[in-house]
Amino acid sequence: MSPPRPPGALVIAHRGASGRELENSLAAFRAAAALGADAVELDVHATADGVIVVHHDEAIAGQRIARMTGKQLTALRLANGEPVPTLGDVLGLLGPVLQVFVEVKSLPPQFDETLLGVLRNGPNRPGYAVHAFDHRVVLRLGTLCPSLRRGVLSGSYPVRPLALLRDAGATILWQEHTLVDRSLVDALHDAGMQLIVWTVDDVAEMRQLVEIGVDGICTNRPEEGRRTVDAAAA
Repeated sequence: MSPPRPPGALVIAHRGASGRELENSLAAFRAAAALGADAVELDVHATADGVIVVHHDEAIAGQRIARMTGKQLTALRLANGEPVPTLGDVLGLLGPVLQVFVEVKSLPPQFDETLLGVLRNGPNRPGYAVHAFDHRVVLRLGTLCPSLRRGVLSGSYPVRPLALLRDAGATILWQEHTLVDRSLVDALHDAGMQLIVWTVDDVAEMRQLVEIGVDGICTNRPEEGRRTVDAAAA
């Protein structure tokens, strides 16, 4: 069951408020909450010993995350001087109010339950969801935890969007923002599915997407997303 949501599209801070702070950093997630985001989107990888790390690229400071241990990770610092956050760190920081959409960048199957355990133990369990470009990962996680909300990422216009979702056991299509129209939105809504667009920073485009009924705007500028969605609702 999806958590309650405000009227209009969700404002989702892409890697936190990354237009103002370093992406996927604790500072970016703090800023997202302060700027009125309903949710954050973030990226995760697993270390060699199964620590779920929030970071976009597969390497940090030239070291591949998949070959590091959690202990080695704690010695590293981001460009803003902060430690590299774990998923548990971010969920704890955001607390019970904001939703969190977790893009799984890489996750060996042996750590599927580890990721699910972090989400189960977070302070806003109904507000968490996963998505990925690798739709096999989404299917795996859904098989283990059918109640978890799941989405698939798409960078092309899907001819059969419902088949794309159903094959992965997902209900949310994360669609590249230039490949969205009302027909796609209507097709998904008629089937009880949702559509989130990524990554939109232009205010005029935000307005157009909100007008055709998308369910979420993923943006580096959550303050602009908040103003746009609130203006449309008014």
